[in-house]
Amino acid sequence: MKGEEGVSLPLSGGQLSIAPVQQVHDDIVPHSHLTDAEKEALADVMWRLDNVEFTTVGIDVGSSTSHLMFSRVHLRRRKNHLSSRYVVISREILWASPVRFTPFRDDETIDAEELGRFFAESYAAAGLKRTDVDTGAVILTGEAIKRRNARAITDLFAEDGGKFVCATAGHRLECSLAAHGSGAAALSKTLGRPVLNIDIGGGTTKFALCVDGAVIAVSAIAIGARLVATGDGGVLVRMEDSAIIASDTLGLGLSIGARPASEAFALLARVFAGILTDRVCLMPLCDLAGKLMLTEELPPMNVRDITCSGGVSEYVYGRENR
Repeated sequence: MKGEEGVSLPLSGGQLSIAPVQQVHDDIVPHSHLTDAEKEALADVMWRLDNVEFTTVGIDVGSSTSHLMFSRVHLRRRKNHLSSRYVVISREILWASPVRFTPFRDDETIDAEELGRFFAESYAAAGLKRTDVDTGAVILTGEAIKRRNARAITDLFAEDGGKFVCATAGHRLECSLAAHGSGAAALSKTLGRPVLNIDIGGGTTKFALCVDGAVIAVSAIAIGARLVATGDGGVLVRMEDSAIIASDTLGLGLSIGARPASEAFALLARVFAGILTDRVCLMPLCDLAGKLMLTEELPPMNVRDITCSGGVSEYVYGRENR
C-alpha cells in the first residue's frame, strides 16, 4: 500500500476496508506526541506484557529436617504472538535458611508452633515480610506426611490464601523431585547415558532412573537415617514404623524408653545399607526388604553412573562424618 489511501478488499458479504498504515499506527500509538517519559512508560508496559518477575518461597518439611529458600523468578512469554504460556528464563536465590531438625513432640506430632517460629525467624533474617512474597510452595515429605497434625503445617499459611500451594509429596513424586533437584536428570542428558539417583532421607530412600534428561522409572523403600531418635543418655524417644518392623524382624528388641547398646544401631545400619545395595543390584527381596518396600521395584537396568542426594549424601561424599 502506498500513499494515504486505504484499501478495500471484496468479500462474499461485502467489503473489508483497511485504513492507511500510518493512520492505524497513529491511532494506536501517536508516537510523535509522546514525551520521553511517556515513551519510557510505554516501553515498560510493553515489557511487562511479556515478562513476569516474582518473589517466591519454597518450604520443605521432611522426616529429618526442614528448610526454606527465597528466590526471584523471571518468566517470559513464549515468542508466538499473544501466547498465554510463559517459560522460566532465570532464577536467583535471595536467601536460604539453615537446615534444622523437623521438631516433633513427645506424642509424635509435628510441633507446628516451633516450626512457625522458625519460618518467622527465616523471613526476618532474609529481610522479607510475608507481603513481599508473591507465591510459594509448602511440601511435606517422608515420615512428616504421616503425622496426625500434618494439616496444621499447611494451616500456618492459610492466611495467605491462594498465594501458597501446600502439598504432600507421594513417594513417586519425591523420587522425581530428588532426581531433578539434585541434577541427576540433567546429568543423564549431558553424559548421554542412564544415571541412577539415590536419595537417602530421614525416613525413606528414593531411587530414580534417569535417561536423556527424563525420569523413566522410580522406586522407594522405608529406609532412612532418622528412623530412630535418642534423647539424653541414649534413651530411645522416637521410633518410626519401619524401625519397629526391622527391630522385630532382627530380634533387636528396640523400644521407646530403652537404652540400646551401640551395637544394635550398628547392626541396624549395616542391614539397611545392605538392603539398599541389593536394591541397586536388583537382588531378590529378603523378608525385611519386602516389608519395607513402598512402591514397585526398579526395572532391569544397565547403569554405571550413580549419584546420591538427601541428607545422607553429605556422608557419602565426605562432607559429614556422622
